[in-house]
Amino acid sequence: MENFVRNRITELRIKKEISEYQLSYDLGHSRSYINNITSGKTLPSMNEFFSLCDYFEITPEEFFNKEKNDPIAISKIVNELSNMNSQDLELIYSLIVRLKK
Repeated sequence: MENFVRNRITELRIKKEISEYQLSYDLGHSRSYINNITSGKTLPSMNEFFSLCDYFEITPEEFFNKEKNDPIAISKIVNELSNMNSQDLELIYSLIVRLKK
């Protein structure tokens, strides 16, 4: 589980195209904070874990869901979908079905 957390943070950070230093800074920590996590020296506290999820705009469930290749993009899409009317949602659904073929 520890390796999963470390690897997932690295994966999400890379997809967001930010450095370990930038992520540490954005979370309000010293420049080595994320490096200490990804190198195996420590793990984030629960509060910091939730801060990481907020930072990446994903839920804790999405963080641990290995099935989702890009939880950040999926979260953004779902967020946008929640503002659409039912007619637009049906149109998008039909497009998704068509693209999966």
